[in-house]
Formats: sequence, structure tokens, C-alpha cells
Amino acid sequence: MIRALTSRLIQAVLVMLVVTGCAFLMFRYVGDPVRVLSREDATQEEKAELARNLGLDQPVPIQYARFLKRIVSGDLGVSFRNQRPVSALLAERLPATLELVFVATLLALSMGIPLGVYCALKPDSFLARIIQAISLIGVSMPTFVTGILLILIFAVSLGWLPSFGRGQTVNVLGWQTGFLTSSGWRALILPSITLALYQTTLIMRLVRSEMIDALSSDYVRYAKARGLPSSYIHFKLALRNALMPVITVTGLQIGALIAFAIVTETVFQWPGMGLLFIQSVSFVDIPVMAAYLLFVGLLFVAINMVVDLIYVIVDPRLRTRSL
Repeated sequence: MIRALTSRLIQAVLVMLVVTGCAFLMFRYVGDPVRVLSREDATQEEKAELARNLGLDQPVPIQYARFLKRIVSGDLGVSFRNQRPVSALLAERLPATLELVFVATLLALSMGIPLGVYCALKPDSFLARIIQAISLIGVSMPTFVTGILLILIFAVSLGWLPSFGRGQTVNVLGWQTGFLTSSGWRALILPSITLALYQTTLIMRLVRSEMIDALSSDYVRYAKARGLPSSYIHFKLALRNALMPVITVTGLQIGALIAFAIVTETVFQWPGMGLLFIQSVSFVDIPVMAAYLLFVGLLFVAINMVVDLIYVIVDPRLRTRSL
């Protein structure tokens, strides 16, 4: 167990070094920080002084070493557009994105797993065929189309839910949350459904496929021959083994939801990190773009490590191999 964890940590450090290298190249070669930060009427001497203050006159290896030192200390630079520390901007936007992803993940799991199990246990039923047909639509339809349709139906036509924004938020120990207000929950419904729809269909189809394979395996046949209850066979044996790939996909999809919630946040003007990234791209705000890249890289590395640990917990065979 300790050996496996050490190996994962070493791999995580190597991956993050590659990500920091990409972020440094973005800092160093995309755009001109001196031109962005200096006044329009700045002289060449003032620009040269600013370049020295930014460390751009140093050799590239020294610049990279100083960049790594700042990253480790939590200094992500200053936003060109907002003239504020990037870490403060990310801290302001992170709660909105995490709450959206949390609700979307709960929706995807609570709907995808039961629907997948039902379609596997009764594959020829009329309802199962309807569910599979709808799942094809959910997989094929782009996220922005889903969001616009939901806005058109529930915000414009029916007027039941807001079409943009996060609603009223409450500060709880420095965390701006919309979970404690009714307007916050109402504003969360449409974007969370939009973000969860593709994940729900993906999980449902994966559970169905894995459950069908598990139900046709030898150990399930042996359990049926012994006369074990159907509920035990279906949910204790088949479903538990079918959930192994679901753990992997769900873990990676959580990272993907956070990293690529850009479209949903843009459609609903949700004040999260995705919308901040889109705005930074429009204004070529390199520090924010690089910080977002670092955050996404760290997020995927951390999620992969957590998924590996969950594997060890779920599958006793992996615990034996890791000893």
C-alpha cells in the first residue's frame, strides 16, 4: 500500500512539473507582459525597468526556477485585466464552480446508476428501450444546445426559473454559498441539469454494459445454481463488480466537469472559474490562463490518486497486491 502510494506521488510530481512547464511557456511566450502592463506613453527605459522587475531579462532556466518558487509559495501573479492577485480571483470563483459540479455529479450518479441497473436487468422491456433511446439524445446533444433549450422552456416560456446568475449567496466562514437561499437553489437547477445530462447518460450506459457482462459471468451462474437470492446476486455481486469502471469514469468526469464547465457557465453567466477563464482568453490575461491550467492539472492528478485509493478499498485483491 505504501509502495503504491509513493509511486503515485512520484508520478504526480512529474506530471505537475510538465504542467508548470506549459504554464511557464504560456507566461513567457504568449503575449507581451511588458506591453500589457506598461502605459501607452511609456518610454523604452521604463519598459526596460519593468522587464527587469518582472525578471524577463534573466536567462530562461532562471526564470523557470523563479516561476516554480512563486508557484510553490502560492504566488500566481497579478491579473493583467483586474490588477488583482490571481489567487484571490480564483478563490472568489471556486465556490460557484464547485457547488455547480457537486450538484451535477449527485444528479448524474443518482439517476445514471439506477437507470443503468434497470436497463441491464430488464433489457427487453419497453421502458428500458425508451431510456436507451433518450440516452442517445443526451450523449449526442451539445451542452450549449441543452442549456439554451432549458432556458427557452423554463425561463422564457414558463418563467419558473432564472436564466442567468447565481442568485443570492451567503458568506459562511469565507465561503460564498447559494445552498442556504431559495434564489440560490432556483438559479442552480438549470445549469446543474445541463452539466449533468451528458454524465448521466454516460454513467447509465456504462453501468448497463458492465452489469450485463457481470450477469453473464461464471460466478453469477454459480450463485444462481446455489439458490442465492436475486437481490444478493444483482446488487451484492454483479453491481459491485460493475461499479469498478464507473468509479474511474466518475472520478475523471468530476475533473472534466470542473475543467470544462466553461460552456455551461458561459450560457448561464454562472460566476465560476469557467466564465473567468473565458473572460481571460478574451483579454489575453496570461496569469489567469496559466493559473487555470495549473489548477486543472493539479485537480486531475489529485482525482486520479483518490480513484486509485478507492480501487484499493473496493477491491480486496488490490489490497493484497499492494502489501
